[in-house]
Amino acid sequence: MNIFRLTGDLSHLAAIIILLMKIWKTRSCAGISGKSQILFAVVFTTRYLDLLTAFISFYNSFMKIVYIACAYATVYLIYAKFKATYDGNHDTFRVEFLVVPVGGLAFLVNHDFSPLEILWTFSIYLESVAILPQLFMISKTGEAETITTHYLFFLGLYRALYLINWIWRFYFEGFFDMIAIVAGVVQTILYCDFFYLYVTKVLKGKKLSLPA
Repeated sequence: MNIFRLTGDLSHLAAIIILLMKIWKTRSCAGISGKSQILFAVVFTTRYLDLLTAFISFYNSFMKIVYIACAYATVYLIYAKFKATYDGNHDTFRVEFLVVPVGGLAFLVNHDFSPLEILWTFSIYLESVAILPQLFMISKTGEAETITTHYLFFLGLYRALYLINWIWRFYFEGFFDMIAIVAGVVQTILYCDFFYLYVTKVLKGKKLSLPA
């Protein structure tokens, strides 16, 4: 494992922990898109089904279990524990416009036409756009809490580091995965405006807002 994948994993874990701590400490999920969190739960579930069929390493299995558990814990907090604080009026992105095309693409473009491979491919494609409901929600409300922007920053950093990981693996291991790279590029592009606003506003103590 190279340093870029490790730091990418740690950034991803940091994002998840920041989000869970934000919800638990404030006893509120205001400003958090439940739809994005459901999509992430679907991403991890469909991607890590190989937990049932293969063992790669303790680290690999542990991280997969943590991601799945945290994803469903987040969904539980939003839709059950702190349901009264969930802002469903602004979380209105039509997720079917993401899930259906992504599902169709996974059937058409994959490495191998087998159930596990199609589901893995589906998870890669879906993760690249799963943050859209959250960004859409911020654009509707006009701003985001600072802690929410930290969550989004580390989530975007994780994808950017994974892109570097794929480049590293291509040059030093001869490994090339077009599906993962293209999906990673798409996801990183979606974060570009956010990264700019994060650096120019949030890091200077100002509130972040996205254009409606």
